[in-house]
Amino acid sequence: MQTGESDLTAPSRILVVDDHPIVRRGIRQMLGGERDLEICGEADSPSATLDAIAATNPSLVIVDLTLARANGLGLIRDIQSRWPGLPVLVLSMHDESFYAERVLRAGAVGYIMKQEATDHIVEAIRQVLAGRIWVSERMAARMLHRLVGDPRPAVRAGREGLTDRELEVLQLLGGGLSTRQIAEQLFLSVKTIETHLEHLKTKLGLESGRELVRHAMHWSLEDS
Repeated sequence: MQTGESDLTAPSRILVVDDHPIVRRGIRQMLGGERDLEICGEADSPSATLDAIAATNPSLVIVDLTLARANGLGLIRDIQSRWPGLPVLVLSMHDESFYAERVLRAGAVGYIMKQEATDHIVEAIRQVLAGRIWVSERMAARMLHRLVGDPRPAVRAGREGLTDRELEVLQLLGGGLSTRQIAEQLFLSVKTIETHLEHLKTKLGLESGRELVRHAMHWSLEDS
């Protein structure tokens, strides 16, 4: 009896990063029947993720953008800094039109929303493992249009006009962290965070720090 090539090929090892146990369990169940894919570990925070990568040597890391008291964009950058070329696929509830380009700039190779059908998520995993970039057809068309359209940078309003760092600060503020706690989380000075908060108020059209906190908390609840 001959052994098929598929029997000789070890399955790709996948690390799942999400702070909701039920989501991690769902991904594990979703991939349970795929012979070419296996879950090698789970993590629920940036520090646990970095430890798990070192311990399990995954082929791919699936990352949620919103982790408890942390931001997935920063985690993606940290992963690429320590393990250049390790594929990261973002699986998130957040609207791809707002986040997809940001995660690609941070070093991820794909973005797919949790609302997608199971077969689309599995296909995205296989595509990025094969060395390809994955975004939806709609997002790919939008990015291509922007590339071949007016080369002058557009002035974007509201949250779309925020830098990645400002977005991180807004998310952490919405998670209930104080200015000092945000500074410690991002390894920045309190003065730098205060500057980001002032920029956020200006860009979001808010007049006070209290309004900014309310806005951040509402947005956090809206996207959780």
